[in-house]
Amino acid sequence: MTRRRFFVDRVHDGRAALLGEDAQHLRRTLRAEIGQLYELSDNCSVYLAEIESIGKDRVEFRTVETVAALPPPVRVTLLLALIKFDRFEWALEKATELGAVAIVPIVAERSEKGLEKASLSRLERWRKIVRESSQQARRAQLPAVQPPAPLNAALADSGHNAYFLDEEPGGCPLLAALPEQRRPEDEVRALIGPEGGWTDRERACAHDAGWKPVTLGPNILRTETAAIAALATLFAAWQTGP
Repeated sequence: MTRRRFFVDRVHDGRAALLGEDAQHLRRTLRAEIGQLYELSDNCSVYLAEIESIGKDRVEFRTVETVAALPPPVRVTLLLALIKFDRFEWALEKATELGAVAIVPIVAERSEKGLEKASLSRLERWRKIVRESSQQARRAQLPAVQPPAPLNAALADSGHNAYFLDEEPGGCPLLAALPEQRRPEDEVRALIGPEGGWTDRERACAHDAGWKPVTLGPNILRTETAAIAALATLFAAWQTGP
């Protein structure tokens, strides 16, 4: 049976503690008992750990051994245009499950007014979402959720594998644009636009910054659908190799 995995703030001298809601979930829902084994990650290494004590809001563990954690097939940063928060948070959850190493909210010209300012107060909520999703997906490390960034700032960091998803017809399919040689240490950036798509000015800026315009097919996808489709394509491509 696959063991449940939880994130802890730190592991020190072979000891760790699960606090707050996670501890309550372990005690109430999972009916945890002293001596049971779970997996813990300190966002660096993963450990098999035994419960030593159970309190109302705190569960104490003793680590037993280190657990091997498979590295991701590729390191993908998702740059996702701000959209209505219920859909943005759904995309956050699924991007975490798929394996994105970082998620950057992007302020585009067609992003709904007011979302940028409102998003600053939701960063902690978003980090909680990715923590819970990471535990469910048994990830070894949490993805970083960065503060919202203007498009121009995001475009400045392009690299060799930077893909600008666009709904304009005639674009190169994402799969066809990928490099022939693909390695786990590769860094990939996927930029997904807002409702209504990119403006001509934004397309020109992306082109000038060296981003590769790509498409996911002839259908017009919602922002959150395009994000998940792009991530699934990238991870599948790097898992199967050239």
